[in-house]
Amino acid sequence: MTAIPTFDNVKQAYDRIKGQVKHTPIIESSLLNQWMGNRILFKAECLQTIGAFKLRGAMNFLAKLKEEGNLPAHVVANSSGNHAQAVAYAASHFGIKATIFASENISPIKATATQSYGAELKLYPTRKEADIAVAAAASLPDTVWIPPFNHLDVIAGQGTATLEALTEIGQVDAVFAPCGGGGLLSGTLLATRAMQPHALVIGAEPAEANDAALSLQAGEIIPLSHIPQTLADGAATPAVGDITFPLLQELDDFYEVDEVQIAYWTQWLHHLLKLHIEPTSAMTMAAVAAWAANTPSGQTALVILSGGNISQSSMSQIWERDFLLQPPVINVEETGEE
Repeated sequence: MTAIPTFDNVKQAYDRIKGQVKHTPIIESSLLNQWMGNRILFKAECLQTIGAFKLRGAMNFLAKLKEEGNLPAHVVANSSGNHAQAVAYAASHFGIKATIFASENISPIKATATQSYGAELKLYPTRKEADIAVAAAASLPDTVWIPPFNHLDVIAGQGTATLEALTEIGQVDAVFAPCGGGGLLSGTLLATRAMQPHALVIGAEPAEANDAALSLQAGEIIPLSHIPQTLADGAATPAVGDITFPLLQELDDFYEVDEVQIAYWTQWLHHLLKLHIEPTSAMTMAAVAAWAANTPSGQTALVILSGGNISQSSMSQIWERDFLLQPPVINVEETGEE
């Protein structure tokens, strides 16, 4: 039976990597708080080294192997995004070779960054072909495959972002994170349930890549039957994992977000927070807005901003229409009122 991570794994991961990753700041906007009728705190993992939370999982994976005396000569990974950069950087940190297998539609900025950290990048026409190639490479001697999300040590590493944030800010009423394969959201759930069991944990994914929502509705993992086309490329995974799925089933709520809302909130968070934020991160604000419209005012939410790596083509699509002319309108329920 596959081992499911626990909060103890998250705590161990935090102690293992806290000197090797950035302690990212908590950011908020007074104007956004006013609009939402609630305090919205953002854990800015877009300011993490490599520009995304993914470094936490990759660093924990390799740091644990080193701790156990099992650090390999070579690591491989399959990713078209931030996991590629994370593995490349972590491998360089530990002085080992890395090869990344990706589809040809990888974001140019993420491809360049991956290579700049010293990794070899091998591209294939489709994600499926890249996945087949990485599986073959992983069978080579002294080579280890670092999965993008479906691994105990990766999930535990990702959970350190929420552990770090909740330790710093104290009591919250809800915690939000985006969902691709479910590694970040699973780690977020583990940390929140242990540290603040009364807080809601809520996820969001693109409606165009809604495999997690379909799986949660069906009670079993349902992979996408198509290649998703979404601005939130960090959440365009074909399926959640057999380790992440049982944890995702414990969520309090889950939202599917359309492309207009993804572009809308990317623009507004750039404007309000003055940060470079990926659409995958900003997408979660649609779930926050829905929560704020249906909860008494004066509560506090934590939002994990997962990354800040955006290609020029994605930026062009995001800004095809100016959404800053339409501030969000939130009809917040007041306690004790009809």
